[in-house]
Amino acid sequence: MLKKRLLFITGSPGTGKTSVLLKTIETLKARGYSVGGMISREVRTYGARVGFEILDLNSGRRGQLAHVNQKYGPRIGKYRVNLKDLDNIGAEAIATAVENADVVAIDEIGPMELHSERFKEAVKKTVESRRLVIGTVHWKVTDRLIEEIRTRDDAEIYKVTYENRGKLHEIIIENAAEFLAKATKK
Repeated sequence: MLKKRLLFITGSPGTGKTSVLLKTIETLKARGYSVGGMISREVRTYGARVGFEILDLNSGRRGQLAHVNQKYGPRIGKYRVNLKDLDNIGAEAIATAVENADVVAIDEIGPMELHSERFKEAVKKTVESRRLVIGTVHWKVTDRLIEEIRTRDDAEIYKVTYENRGKLHEIIIENAAEFLAKATKK
């Protein structure tokens, strides 16, 4: 039976997709696996969300994904996407992880990130690699890249809800560990 290698989390905004991903990453690291890639986090000022930052899991480099005060770039709602940081930090983090890590994390494949051709190319190469990929995918964006991932035989999409978000990472870790154990035996 084909083991799932592309493990993606989806769900409504605010249900905890990134939190589930981060718990999964922490556990895999604790088990000795190297994890690289990119994480997106909210940026808040006085409790209000004003943007999103990008974090390269390997190098620790940070950049701005989108912000309400960003002057240039594609507009998504009240934010403008910072394509320079998305390309030079986000896409680069994913590309580096494919070469050097056991697990590639991608948070998230969504409307902001899909404005970057470098990001999309990094994701495509990652999906086509032999690496285990754990990431988040926007819950309602339609894009050819997302559809290609969703229809792959080696992909599993988990929907996070308020009811399962406390335990979903355990299911993903179990599947990831099973894949990694078989991959390291070859």
